[in-house]
Amino acid sequence: MSLKKKGYLIIGLSTLLLILYLTLWPVPIHSPNWDAPKSEGYTGPHKVNSRLAGMGFIELDHYKQPEHIVYRDNWLYAAMKDGEIIRVRPDGSEIEIVVNTGGRPLGFDFDSEGALIIADPLYGDHGGLLRVTILEGGAETELLTDSADSYPIYFADAVVVAKNGLIYFTDASLQVKAKEIGDVGKAGELDILANSSSGRVLEYNPQTQQTRVLINDLSFANGIALSEDEQYLFINETGKYRVWKLDVTAENTSAFKQNKSAQIVIDNLPGLPDNIVQGEDGRYWIGLIYPRNDFLDYSANKPWLRSIAMRLPDFLLPKGNGYSHVIAINESGEVLADLQDPDSSYTEITGATESDDKLFFHHLNNTNTIGWIKKADIGY
Repeated sequence: MSLKKKGYLIIGLSTLLLILYLTLWPVPIHSPNWDAPKSEGYTGPHKVNSRLAGMGFIELDHYKQPEHIVYRDNWLYAAMKDGEIIRVRPDGSEIEIVVNTGGRPLGFDFDSEGALIIADPLYGDHGGLLRVTILEGGAETELLTDSADSYPIYFADAVVVAKNGLIYFTDASLQVKAKEIGDVGKAGELDILANSSSGRVLEYNPQTQQTRVLINDLSFANGIALSEDEQYLFINETGKYRVWKLDVTAENTSAFKQNKSAQIVIDNLPGLPDNIVQGEDGRYWIGLIYPRNDFLDYSANKPWLRSIAMRLPDFLLPKGNGYSHVIAINESGEVLADLQDPDSSYTEITGATESDDKLFFHHLNNTNTIGWIKKADIGY
């Protein structure tokens, strides 16, 4: 056989092996079929604007990716990439570590005793819900729960604590094991690409130490916030571009698709909603971490195509481009504010937190800053 023919044979066999791999190699997640709503793009209340231009920044030393931020007693508490929850003054002074979970804290809140309640998918064996008591010179960490309804909690994500002590939190996906992947960003991208629709919202009762499922079958259950009267939860369903409102007093919340305990308050968003944080004057701030992705919409009813994409190396995944975008809605889902900056490199904004005079932005951009803007500059 000539050298030329051998070359053709090698190319042919390599192509065949690549085709077989892309079509037959097992994938970690089953991709269900769904009908994505046609994107309306940046129109109506989401018309392109530059209201985030002129953002200021708080430097965080070597700490990166403040995925969630809580403003409390003139401190900004932030959950960081390498396991820390730090706190910093709003003027950027007095940076200090509050605790390092050894995992990757995502959402967190404070209970009535001032302890931190943390969702950490990389803690321990497979993550879970933590309670961290701040002590003089250190901290004491307790795992509250790491399973619900006989299933492990693989992707603890967002947390909110009610005045009555009940703790509500999300388990973004039952099918993606964030601890095994080792990177919450990659784990989230995989689940949203697959659209496994296996996320759930959980309630932990500190008195009974019981965990119950409130909602299941969500496409990456992400940020949550309580209504003003704490009768409802607002839940970001990232993979389907929408926000739910759930009556937590309903007797049977888990069958939300068959009853009226939950309703969609805003749908067909122009981006993927991440965190939702209660602000002032009835505002709920939502970070749209990425714009809508043409591939995700096109492949929504083509599970085989999404399975092929899941076999690609990470750098070839159709993630789309970053964009700087946050919105505020009220409890009825009406858009109260839409803030964008098409020219900013401060992208992958996951949420926003209000103080008296500023708005601070959470993000997964690989930078060591917290962005902020004066509320007066955006009309508040």
